[in-house]
Amino acid sequence: MACFYESGVKMKNYVLGVYEKSMPSTLCWVEKLRAAKKSGFDFIEMSIDETDEKLVRLDMGKEERIEIRAAMIDADLPIRSICLSGHRKYSLGHPDIAIRKRSLEIMQKAVWLAADLGIRIIQLAGYDVYYEQGTAETKAFFIKNLLICTEMAAKEGIFLGFETMETPFIDTVTKAMEYVELVNSPYLGVYPDSGNLTNASLLYRKDVVQDIKNGAGHIIAFHLKETIPGKYREIPFGTGHVDFSKIIQTAWRMGVRRYVAEFWYIGQKNWQEDLVYANQFQRKFFSKIETS
Repeated sequence: MACFYESGVKMKNYVLGVYEKSMPSTLCWVEKLRAAKKSGFDFIEMSIDETDEKLVRLDMGKEERIEIRAAMIDADLPIRSICLSGHRKYSLGHPDIAIRKRSLEIMQKAVWLAADLGIRIIQLAGYDVYYEQGTAETKAFFIKNLLICTEMAAKEGIFLGFETMETPFIDTVTKAMEYVELVNSPYLGVYPDSGNLTNASLLYRKDVVQDIKNGAGHIIAFHLKETIPGKYREIPFGTGHVDFSKIIQTAWRMGVRRYVAEFWYIGQKNWQEDLVYANQFQRKFFSKIETS
């Protein structure tokens, strides 16, 4: 299946981005964007994690933001989503009011940054708390602040999507949908992680395909990540147990057209080859769909 504009120019009918942390952090934005484009990706997903190195991005001035926009033009490749894992440390449901205030500040600044850079989607970490013990109180705080976050995003036309995590709070699409339905906003959806879902399906002895289908109409993008039972990070594509073919076909039939290959640079010298491999590894699943 192909997609055409009226002019007759053939366009891809899906996009495949790449996670920023798949490349060395020492690279500047132009270098990262050029490397992603050379490897065949359509965009980069920016990371804003809990480290000071990444959180400082939220306070970038006008000139720095202009430089990033110029880098996207120079490389002819955009940044189109943010993985906002900074809420792991500064969580929306934290029992400390000062930390909850910081969590909302992070969210507001992330929304403004996204709006400035033309970013469409912010992926939210599905935690009420991470380093602390969850309680009925932390869940209540989480819900209250989630409503506020969704209003922030709605004002700027930015979509928020829950990542299905590696902790029991939100590790399935079904659990994420509890909060999506509660908030009931077009600006809050689910942004699942294929690896985390696969591990959760083993943990709960549930069908991963049915779990994905429980998010029908609310899945805004998909993380394509490899895992093995009990381990959630840094598993090379093709060496784990994720059934990418089945998961991508399921998401595709549900209308999902935005995907991100999530993997990590961990000091390997051949990281550029890993980018190319990851792109080719994932593209083959889409090729089968498009030619069927």
